[in-house]
Amino acid sequence: MEPDLNTQTVEESLTKSKRSCQQYEVVVKPTQWSIIYSSEYNIGFCGLEKLHPFDSGKWGKIFEFLKVAGMLREDTVVEPMEATEEDLLLVHSNKYLRSLKLANIVEGMNEWSINVAGITEVPPVALLPNFIVQKKVLRPFRFQTSGTIMGGKLAIERGWAINIGGGFHHCSANRGGGFCAYADITLSIQYAFQIFNISKAMIIDLDAHQGNGHERDFMDDNKVYILDIFNRDIYPHDGFAKRAIKRKVEIGCFTDNEKYLKLVERHVEGALNEFTPDLVVYNAGTDILEGDPLGLLSITAEGIIQRDEIVFTKCRSRNIPIVMVTSGGYLRETARIVANSILNLRHKSLISCTEAEQAGLIEPDVLPQTSLPRSFSDGGLFARFKRSCLSRSSNSFQNITDLSPSRPMSDQQLSNSDNITCSDMGFTMDDNRF
Repeated sequence: MEPDLNTQTVEESLTKSKRSCQQYEVVVKPTQWSIIYSSEYNIGFCGLEKLHPFDSGKWGKIFEFLKVAGMLREDTVVEPMEATEEDLLLVHSNKYLRSLKLANIVEGMNEWSINVAGITEVPPVALLPNFIVQKKVLRPFRFQTSGTIMGGKLAIERGWAINIGGGFHHCSANRGGGFCAYADITLSIQYAFQIFNISKAMIIDLDAHQGNGHERDFMDDNKVYILDIFNRDIYPHDGFAKRAIKRKVEIGCFTDNEKYLKLVERHVEGALNEFTPDLVVYNAGTDILEGDPLGLLSITAEGIIQRDEIVFTKCRSRNIPIVMVTSGGYLRETARIVANSILNLRHKSLISCTEAEQAGLIEPDVLPQTSLPRSFSDGGLFARFKRSCLSRSSNSFQNITDLSPSRPMSDQQLSNSDNITCSDMGFTMDDNRF
């Protein structure tokens, strides 16, 4: 099997990227955080998004939690534009991008919808009209991809950035999958190389799943160092892509906080001692949370917050620019946990926006607080599956974090339905996921 390579020449790619880079040269106000978000991130198409375990409105919920906490406002975040085809061609092949468009008719269904249905793992998408799939599925992915590219730029300029979306680490130059349509991590790094003049980059991928997309893209590229800590027992089992990992840490199902955080501390430190990058792209998936039906690990909410703090501390103490993307996470609690992790980074002075504070545009430092919300209903296949996943831990979900004791947004407000398991849909645990 050969690696996924774009057949464009370096000169062609560079010319296109210089033309398309203009949208990333927007002036960011001093009172804006290096946090990227757009309401266009959120995916909704005729209710079909509920057929996938992923919470396709997670990104908006993270933003709303941070607004309620007084940290963010609409005018204090950076809003990305939609990634153009020229942006995407820096990495993606013409053939792959054409496969995401109407090409021809295959057995009564258009090829484009079939491909997108496979990527999103929602089969009925193949039956939707093209314009709906384009607007409701791929467009949000392109906004998030643009956010990751913008995040790389802001991190280089300001020292850090967080894209509330992105982290499509199963997509490579010529192949999508696992709810990943565009290779935003690869694109961000390639833009940093070709436009922002860095020479070395590191990917720290701590999503529960192996990041086989960016690994295929950077196979045999000594300018990119990949640290990947992932559950070896779940998708994607991509042995070829593993060859690109410079520091590979495979863990098993139900790995707990104590073991996991020691591994993160040791291997992030070791990677940064071996390799000094000009930019770190941190893929901060929350599907490591205990009870996640696809990650199958046993990390608590506090463990996730500590993990993110470890990574930011290691990079910031070395003055290495870092951009964080949020990637996977299949429980409704994950939006609240990501928001609390960002609040914790602010509390620990690992991220800041002094100008916004001085202008009175944000509330004083707000600590993440702990409560014990009901995370799922008592009945249904999904609830029973979660409880079976949690049976090995007597303290499961005792540390789910909230933004305030008053629960400013209820679970009912945040989601109109419980998540649906892959088993409910007839899938297996090895189906493609973040």
